[in-house]
Amino acid sequence: MSNYIVPVLIIGVIIYAVIKKVNVYDSFTEGTKSALILVFNIFPYIAVILMCVELFKVSGLAKIAVQWLEPFFTFLGMPSELAEIVLIKPLSGNGSLALLEEVFNEYGPDSYIARCAAVIVGSSETLFYITAVYFSTVKIKKLRYAIPVALFASFAGAVIACFICRFI
Repeated sequence: MSNYIVPVLIIGVIIYAVIKKVNVYDSFTEGTKSALILVFNIFPYIAVILMCVELFKVSGLAKIAVQWLEPFFTFLGMPSELAEIVLIKPLSGNGSLALLEEVFNEYGPDSYIARCAAVIVGSSETLFYITAVYFSTVKIKKLRYAIPVALFASFAGAVIACFICRFI
């Protein structure tokens, strides 16, 4: 059934366009042009975010931050092994997936730590990437409170996720 959804959707759009007397090819090329302009406009922001993430990991700042945050995580009842995932997830989705795989390999997929890590990775977002893309498309340069509030909400979600996973 799922193999037919995309072809049926495409055929349905073409039939609808023919009924409405819309030139499908011209509309498609116009949409492609606007998409390429969007990619061209947001590429510098994405490149900067990706470079900063890589510098954060390679420089060793991530490891230092994890060491500083371990007592705080322990105080909040979160496994200190998740500090690096909580730090990396707002910066890099792929990096957090790699860390999640390491947690699975080290502790097993059914362990409390692995369940917490999976919920954190699955329910949070790469905040800096998303804000760079969304705010650059609408030409907003002053983020003001958006990033601090999003980071706080992401961290609060991680704390709550670990609390809930404790009872599951």
